[in-house]
Amino acid sequence: MEILPYTEEHRIFRQAVRKFCEREVAPFVDEWEEAGIVPKSVWKRMGEQGFLCMQVPEEYGGMGADFLFSVILLEELVKTNHFGLDANLHSDIVVPYILSYASEELKHKYLPGCVSGDIITAIAMTEPNAGSDLAGMRTTAAQDGDHIVINGQKTFISNGINCDLLVLAARDPSNKDPHRAISLYLVEAETPGFEKGKKIKKIGWHSQDTAELFFNDCRIPACNRLGEPGSGFVQLMEKLQQERLVCAIMAVAFVERILEMTIRHCKERTAFGRPISQFQHIRFRLVEMSTEVKLGRTFVDKLIVDHMEGRNIIVEVSMAKYWTTEMAKRVIDGCLQFHGGYGYCEEYPVARAWRDVRVMSIFAGANEIMKGIAAKFMGL
Repeated sequence: MEILPYTEEHRIFRQAVRKFCEREVAPFVDEWEEAGIVPKSVWKRMGEQGFLCMQVPEEYGGMGADFLFSVILLEELVKTNHFGLDANLHSDIVVPYILSYASEELKHKYLPGCVSGDIITAIAMTEPNAGSDLAGMRTTAAQDGDHIVINGQKTFISNGINCDLLVLAARDPSNKDPHRAISLYLVEAETPGFEKGKKIKKIGWHSQDTAELFFNDCRIPACNRLGEPGSGFVQLMEKLQQERLVCAIMAVAFVERILEMTIRHCKERTAFGRPISQFQHIRFRLVEMSTEVKLGRTFVDKLIVDHMEGRNIIVEVSMAKYWTTEMAKRVIDGCLQFHGGYGYCEEYPVARAWRDVRVMSIFAGANEIMKGIAAKFMGL
């Protein structure tokens, strides 16, 4: 029995996404991994197919679809064995800030382009000395009449090179309360004083354009603030539930694919005259790993339903984010082991997966932070 309430419309959508990935994504992944970036033209084609910002209401150019459409898109993109085309970051993590907190004028200005793929978004929270500690950020946004003047630096920003529009977290230097000083702002890529730095070379996620961003007296209209002054920290806390749920979904979908591939490999690979899947240690480990993956899938699917029903699941999502990403690391490491020397070769997808999975326990709040959040709400 399925936990998620998929309809025929969802199934048709999955088939459309799968065909798109087979035609427009999978054949070019190795090229994008080598280049370290996904062409903007691919984002545009995704928008033309209706695969971006599906939850945005029709009045702003979207479909007004439910969260399951985003789940489907994420699961199908993960099967292409790369993370450069991170449409869910754009659609389900960044754009919701605009949809929830921007003025009507800003919504009508930016959301249609986000849906069409003409605008690629990113969110800038992390700084060289402030990662999971959002209250410790140093980038400033000072009021100057009808403008905001931004100074500072951000790093590890996904979509940092491709982004046309940035949701920026910065603090008011005149407010000494570290939590109430933070606000969120919309910054267009061509704004004077906003400079994209170098593309960061990473051990994994090679096609994801992760970058440093710099702000030197960058002036934006004061109306580009999202919500009231000082409301940024609360806004971030409200939206991080969905961000971390997306991470958990990603981890489970990713490890499901690699485990399936590994089981098939173990059935085909022979040693001492028989498939290695018939050796007791290997078959038992495959059962153990499959059990972990199924537990993760069941947990995540239940949280998807709870999230769609509007429940507060901060504790459960924090648990899911840390547990699924740690589980994915364990299982994919085991999968590489069962590929033997071939698993360490670039031509085998498990090698890329082994590198790519490592960062999942770091981004969207390090797993240590996830445990701390859960402990706090549990009264520990």
